[in-house]
Amino acid sequence: MPQRPVLHLVTRPIRSGSPQSPLRQPESSALESDDLLRGTREVLIRHGAEIYRLRHTRNDKLILTK
Repeated sequence: MPQRPVLHLVTRPIRSGSPQSPLRQPESSALESDDLLRGTREVLIRHGAEIYRLRHTRNDKLILTK
């Protein structure tokens, strides 16, 4: 069975110029599901030490499972 590619999404807090100022969270942005799935029905996502599976169903829904 061929090994499926693992998509790595990395987000980090944005530091402002002052060392005393608190960390700001990056603004939310939408990702296209087509960009994540890249023509497949399923993609594996590594989050820390865990692997999650994002599936595109026949009913045009997305399901994320651990």
